[in-house]
Amino acid sequence: MKQPLWKRIKSYFVDVHIEGTSSVFNEELDVLLVKGEYQLVTPEAIYSYGKRYDNFFKAFQQIGLNKYDIDSVLLLGLGLGSIPYMLEKHFNRDYSYTAVEIDEDIVYLASKYVLNDLESEVSTICTDALHFVKIDTRKYDFVAMDVFVSDYIPEEFETEGFLRALSDRMADDGLLLFNRLYFFDGDKKKTKEYFDTIFKKVFPEGRYLEVNGNWILFNK
Repeated sequence: MKQPLWKRIKSYFVDVHIEGTSSVFNEELDVLLVKGEYQLVTPEAIYSYGKRYDNFFKAFQQIGLNKYDIDSVLLLGLGLGSIPYMLEKHFNRDYSYTAVEIDEDIVYLASKYVLNDLESEVSTICTDALHFVKIDTRKYDFVAMDVFVSDYIPEEFETEGFLRALSDRMADDGLLLFNRLYFFDGDKKKTKEYFDTIFKKVFPEGRYLEVNGNWILFNK
């Protein structure tokens, strides 16, 4: 959904509130227009920010998408659909997406403001990402893990078993990008320990990209 020109201009000077709601999983959700891009926020976190969702945008720049043969993409955590939006509109990629999001209000907002304006095929599934990766039988060329509840990753998504389930969903030559916080000292310690003791155990060749207060763990 495109906003009127005056709102888009105004958004470069002040954040423009578009819609607010609450859900079972998020007590407060707000859609803002910020510097011309839709932003989905809670009081503690930014879930989505168009092409300015820098952690993934910069990761895509660093890894060089042209090196990867990608057709199918599994998104765990949808936000407003920043990942398919930036890949289509700014990296000119024509992928097919399966987006798993537990919060039906977020699915609604993503469809209303972003997904319906994309040419890419985006299939949304409203369910628990942990349950999905364990029962799904398909293989994906690219898996993007971006599950947060406000500003933390639930413990069940930090286990070795979950990573092995992700590995099972990846094609033989598949790509994994796993978004984690790396800003405050506690986040840095937790993420580094997770990378060294759990991520590298499942993905021995795994690496990380440091992007604006986050680490994107990745494996090819």
